[in-house]
Amino acid sequence: MTFPPCRSCGSEHPELVLSLGRTPLANALLTAEELDRPEATFPLDLVFCPGCSLVQIAETVPPEQLFGHYLYLSSFADTMLRSAEDLASRLVSTRRLDAESLVIEIASNDGYLLQFYRRAGVPVLGIEPAANIAEVARNRGIDTLTKFFGADVGRNLRAEGRLADVVHANNVLAHVADLNGFVEGIVTILKPDGIAVIEVPHVKAMFEKLEFDTIYHEHLCYFSLIALEKLFKRFGLAVVDLECIPIHGGSLRLFVAASGRPSSRVCDLLDEEHFAGLDRFAYYGLFGEKVGVLRAQLLDLLDQLKRSGKRIAAYGASAKGSTLLNYCQIGRDTLDFVVDRSTVKQGLYTPGMHLPIVAPEAIVEWKPDYLLLLAWNLADEILEQQRRYRDLGGRFIVPVPEPRIV
Repeated sequence: MTFPPCRSCGSEHPELVLSLGRTPLANALLTAEELDRPEATFPLDLVFCPGCSLVQIAETVPPEQLFGHYLYLSSFADTMLRSAEDLASRLVSTRRLDAESLVIEIASNDGYLLQFYRRAGVPVLGIEPAANIAEVARNRGIDTLTKFFGADVGRNLRAEGRLADVVHANNVLAHVADLNGFVEGIVTILKPDGIAVIEVPHVKAMFEKLEFDTIYHEHLCYFSLIALEKLFKRFGLAVVDLECIPIHGGSLRLFVAASGRPSSRVCDLLDEEHFAGLDRFAYYGLFGEKVGVLRAQLLDLLDQLKRSGKRIAAYGASAKGSTLLNYCQIGRDTLDFVVDRSTVKQGLYTPGMHLPIVAPEAIVEWKPDYLLLLAWNLADEILEQQRRYRDLGGRFIVPVPEPRIV
């Protein structure tokens, strides 16, 4: 089987790590009227590039199809808001940002992060390709461009004199097909002493914790620091510091600049990745086999519970949940519904498995015995929100890295 060239270095020989078959787009939620229509599906094959060590999926779905109308609002996740507020406060202080500064966020969603800079009196600009989400941000007073970011947008902003002291790119680099154009755009809009703060899920955590459900068509790339260093170096950028953060199952927050020496944390993680073998295919080779075992364990647990007469629903109509449900083929014969706090998802149906998405109040009304936690990356937050359900005897099933009941 041959695959397209690497998105980063152009190598012609990516190697297959795992195939999840053909699946619908993870965020392509359906209305009731659409349930009887054929759904588009696409191959979901994960590959490794021996040229630059980048892990990526082989298929590229046009970004307009993925993000032109989006149904994820960051402000519905309390964990994301707390992290955003803390980060903005720190950068306002350490970078001495004021009314003469500019903070730009790429893929700014509903203004969840930029609102904290704005409250501190720092000018902001959001760049958000989803028109419906950009409108939410503008209604909150966040200046927002409705565009896909890349080298052209960067050049236009530079021509307008809109250069940034800080550029944020949280959980967007993994969604980008043209990695080189994206990084070139960042270089173009950064002031000479500016800094880019880029968050990406860490492929090491993903593989060690068997987080296979983070693989979906919106997530084109799965980064190691090794692969990122090679990408940034191509454009004269360096990772000068980093933080390992728990968001999305384990992420890297990178501080990237045009000059500066890497911190000890950067050097230590590079050494750790090389020692573990993240630059070699052998590190990734057993992933598919382990995922198959996890799938069998989860299906066996759910089957046992259903046979004993238990009612099961799910919590979190997330993209990762879509991958898990479709790969494991968990549908209406197992789950009654999916709960989600996001009002823009309620009343719709999950792609592929066609499970109805309802408000959290359904938990109290229907009293399922178990909730399959699809948004396991927000487990602490959700378990606390559903304390009453748990106090009344309700249990959660956490599916990865191995199925367990809490």
